[in-house]
Amino acid sequence: MILPIVAYGAPVLRKVAAPIDAEYPGLAKLLEDMWETMYSSNGVGLAAPQVNRDVRIFVVDSLQIFENMDEEEKLEFPTDKGIKKAFINAEIISTEGEEWAYNEGCLSIPKIREDVMRPETVTISYCDENFVASTETFTGITARVIQHEYDHIEGKLFIDYLKPLRKKLLQSKLNDISKGKIKVDYKMSFAK
Repeated sequence: MILPIVAYGAPVLRKVAAPIDAEYPGLAKLLEDMWETMYSSNGVGLAAPQVNRDVRIFVVDSLQIFENMDEEEKLEFPTDKGIKKAFINAEIISTEGEEWAYNEGCLSIPKIREDVMRPETVTISYCDENFVASTETFTGITARVIQHEYDHIEGKLFIDYLKPLRKKLLQSKLNDISKGKIKVDYKMSFAK
């Protein structure tokens, strides 16, 4: 089932999400719905707070980014081939490498894209959909998508990385989004 994406301004987007256990009710269905919602809205990642659940879950499919790159672009990310994974109860262990700019967007903040600086490598511990624990290191665009989605479960948004003046210039657009004064081609819910 395609779930509505929560728009900027909703309190759930600013909460630190709670960990869950393997007995979390409806976990398999929630993950299935999150994948379906992400794909139907042309996203490459989606966190549970974006579908109004304040739990530490996010999904990432960076494979589709690489499928749409030409061979020359792929050479810029020699150690990153993309992933498709669910992350439950994720905790970032470390970030490393030079910070680099990339134009990010967010399904909860439609029609706004900005360059954000993030480290090139992230090491993260998490459980998969079967609650098998792992610690892995990711680089490049995949590391970026993971960091972006991880921010969601920490109550952070990509616009928090912008310089104050830039954020101020975007404020009227952000206000419009929070009031539902925006047209998108996916289901959204707006703060009342």
